[in-house]
Amino acid sequence: MLRNREFRRFAVLFALMSAAAVTAGFAISPAAAVLAAAIAVAFGAAFFVFTRNRYKRIARLSGQIDRVLHNADYLSFEEAEEGELSILNSEISKMTLRIREQNQELRREKSNLAASLADIAHQLRTPLTSAGLILPLLADCPEEGERKVLAREAEELLVRMDWLLTSLLKISRLDAGIVEFQRRRIAVDELIRAALRPLLIPMELHGIRLQVRVPEGVELWGDFGWLSEAVENILKNCLESAGDNGRIEIACSDNPLFTELTVRDSGAGFEPEDLPRLFDRFYRGKTAGASGYGIGLALCRMIITGQGGSVTAGNHPQGGAVFSIRFPK
Repeated sequence: MLRNREFRRFAVLFALMSAAAVTAGFAISPAAAVLAAAIAVAFGAAFFVFTRNRYKRIARLSGQIDRVLHNADYLSFEEAEEGELSILNSEISKMTLRIREQNQELRREKSNLAASLADIAHQLRTPLTSAGLILPLLADCPEEGERKVLAREAEELLVRMDWLLTSLLKISRLDAGIVEFQRRRIAVDELIRAALRPLLIPMELHGIRLQVRVPEGVELWGDFGWLSEAVENILKNCLESAGDNGRIEIACSDNPLFTELTVRDSGAGFEPEDLPRLFDRFYRGKTAGASGYGIGLALCRMIITGQGGSVTAGNHPQGGAVFSIRFPK
């Protein structure tokens, strides 16, 4: 306690006041001086005991904070009586719990980052390996027709790698929170046309029958460019699932609570164990025929939820997969 300058000042001031009181008591009578001295000693002793106890409790709190700074696994803050130290104790407890939660979250993010980097490396290695095998064959191939086939396969691999890197860059920007979505009125039929435009030729090549049912005048609020990409990713998934001569249905409904856009395909649907993880990053499903990189649907969810909407996926009662996008009014 004596290391505290304020306590030393108070002790000196109290000693001077006590001496003055005892001196004034002697001026009155010896009994008054003894009484003043007794009161001063009693008050000083009580103050000393009370202050020492407060310093002990503060020292214990300081020790707890030091253990927090050194990542102690278990901390127990004692209950204090009502008063200033009780409030301080409560606030430090809240701070400790918050720091512990943040540390746990950082550990999880670090683990997820390591897993994501491993997945990215694996996803990039696959087309690179394939391209590395094709290029020697292309160099040694004497037939022009076969060279064209190999060149087309190499080009497709490069396109897939470009899409993968672009999608990963978009995901990293969304994760970092540096994307500012523009909010404006969007006509749903215009949004669907923009999302379908890059897929019309693949749909025609695979004989996909397309049915679109969107009432006129239905609008929602959001970023047109990002939302069209999210819907396009869902349509790509449905295109792959429907297969040759399949069917894709797009419908829109509007009510006072929300605007809903549904996309359904005529494919095999999802396995029950895949449903909870369809929108997880790099998840490609348990089925042996699962293709893709497991990025499109993850990016789709990040775009839609980032603008206040929601997206779900499931199996339609009549067969096939169905995606539902909702934006509240």
